[in-house]
Amino acid sequence: MILEERDYHIVPGRMGDFLKTYETLGLDIQKHFLGEFIGHFVTEIGELNHVIALWRYESMADREARRAKMLAHEPWQDYLAAIKGMIQSQQTRILAPTALSPMR
Repeated sequence: MILEERDYHIVPGRMGDFLKTYETLGLDIQKHFLGEFIGHFVTEIGELNHVIALWRYESMADREARRAKMLAHEPWQDYLAAIKGMIQSQQTRILAPTALSPMR
């Protein structure tokens, strides 16, 4: 099992637009293709204008296969076009649980 942490730094003043567009155009597509959605979070203290999404996969191969199918889906391309200019930067990390983690 792995978790993917996607950290989007949203252009200041565009957070509401980004979240609404994701809710209406992106989330259902991702849930369909990517599988287990852990959560979607925003920051209120510290570095602002961040949205963090967490997804669970069985393995890197599982992640790669699921994401490839999603990227080929035309409505996903429409979503990407709709959020163009809203994201300043993105960081993606793959998190692997240690033996101490209850989530394995």
